[in-house]
Amino acid sequence: MRTILTLMAATLLCISTAYASDLEKELRWKQQVVGDLFDGEPVTLNDGQLDFLGLLTEADPAKENAIVVLHGIGAHPDWPQVINPLRVQLADQGWTTLSVQLPVLDNEAAPEDYAPLDAEAEPRILAAVEYLKQAGAKGVYIVAHSMGSRMASYFLAHTKAEVKGFVGVGMNVGTVQYLSEIQIPMLDLYGSSDLDGVLGSAADRTAASTGNSAYSSRVVQGADHFFNDMDDELVAVVVEWLDAN
Repeated sequence: MRTILTLMAATLLCISTAYASDLEKELRWKQQVVGDLFDGEPVTLNDGQLDFLGLLTEADPAKENAIVVLHGIGAHPDWPQVINPLRVQLADQGWTTLSVQLPVLDNEAAPEDYAPLDAEAEPRILAAVEYLKQAGAKGVYIVAHSMGSRMASYFLAHTKAEVKGFVGVGMNVGTVQYLSEIQIPMLDLYGSSDLDGVLGSAADRTAASTGNSAYSSRVVQGADHFFNDMDDELVAVVVEWLDAN
């Protein structure tokens, strides 16, 4: 096993110059996540050049539509706040979920440093959508948190992939530039005690989405950016919206 991981690290080192993201950090996340995984199973996805981790949690019985789940800044696809509750509890309620590893940077990186990674995330999200469709999903939704919602917004503004709907949890001002290009059902979901950047850009997000008749926003009273101690409330709102769309 150690030899295999050493070879993987060497391979990542050789190709890392083509990527702005921290591929070695991804490898460390992968080892930790797969080693500690309790619900679902790891799957290997490919963005056309690079393999990356996905966590598939299958519903039984499963609804005809499935969900891609996207984590926030610097995190991983089983992050305990927001992401694990969504990917596991949505599967419990009938939606197969695929939570994927997005590009990340080192721990010292600022949010604005992530801008070049939006383009790197695009083929990963596309690969996840296509994986679920090839596995039999009739349609695919995207549910994303924080920085993942900006990457999802970039993806939806730049690709022609068929996605049924988008839930952005804790979206900040970085998403505004892309929202006018999104014309699918969309829920802008955040907490009343969310980050200043989320609360302060709420009106701008709504204004940018005026051309989308299927856009709506929802504030969960008492919730912070990570919906700490409010997992059930988070999932309930998302399920309610999915059922209606």
